[in-house]
Amino acid sequence: MEGHFVQECCIWAVGDVDGGAHHFHRWCNGHLYPEIQASGRGFPRWAGGRQQVCNDTALNTILTPKHTTNKGDRYKTHHAELKGNNDLLVITRPDVIAEIHTAYLEAGADIIETNTFNGTTISMADYDLDTVEEVKFINKTAAQLAKKCTTEYMATHPGSVKFVAGAIGPTNKTLSVSPSVENPALRGITYDEVEQAYYEQAEALYDGGVDMFLVETIFDTLNAKAAIFALERFFAAKGCRIPVFISGTIVDNSGRTLSGQTNEAFWNSVQHAKPMAIGLNCALGASDMKKYIANLSACADCYVFCYPNAGLPNAMGGYDQKGMYNV
Repeated sequence: MEGHFVQECCIWAVGDVDGGAHHFHRWCNGHLYPEIQASGRGFPRWAGGRQQVCNDTALNTILTPKHTTNKGDRYKTHHAELKGNNDLLVITRPDVIAEIHTAYLEAGADIIETNTFNGTTISMADYDLDTVEEVKFINKTAAQLAKKCTTEYMATHPGSVKFVAGAIGPTNKTLSVSPSVENPALRGITYDEVEQAYYEQAEALYDGGVDMFLVETIFDTLNAKAAIFALERFFAAKGCRIPVFISGTIVDNSGRTLSGQTNEAFWNSVQHAKPMAIGLNCALGASDMKKYIANLSACADCYVFCYPNAGLPNAMGGYDQKGMYNV
């Protein structure tokens, strides 16, 4: 198992991009966002002197069917099918998620992500678990579990510093693309509904102790804008700020997101948020993603990161790329 996690652990932030290190240090010193120093969660100060930061990668692909079908005591009488709702494992099988978190820490990850990719009322509606109270409980529990893992690791590894990123996924809805080919104007959800769902998730993740937010696997930039607005609203209400990372997803070798943007256009659409880092994840493998990361690093004025998966499937439905790629 240890060897597997060493292979999968990936490089998160890449230093020495054009202007990147300069802007990264300015950001960390609070010149862009002075109130971040009031948060008491010290990732920017720690990371300011580093050229590379390593994070965990896939979690769901490591899970087995026996893990994902366990309802636990809390959901054993729940009427809806919960298979595939892996976010619930922080409640039903915290031992499994903790084992994965710890394995990534042992493999060298500086940052681990919460198991909350589907942690919004929007995504949880598929399982009839879309009450605000339930979704907040899932997110807060996930954050607390990840923080417990980093705290225990640092206690047994003096001098090490580990952090938790609150994972905020794209939801299963798109604001820019119609769900009906017959009606291009149709939308399955409103901007306000997406923004509110993100706000509730961010609130619970913060209460659980995350050190930063990761808006990830963005296939529709308007969804990302809703997440950004929700985070800004949350920071204003809370009176403090923690780092924000934003990661888009290029769906194929056209180099565009599902909603049609190039990665340069994606950056132009979200740069107003002044993220600590911008990057790409999922879909393409490392070799195919490399040129798009180069494009992104040429136009972004912050740190750039990537965490590719094993690439697009081959003709047999398998995946050819293995191991760790440092882009």
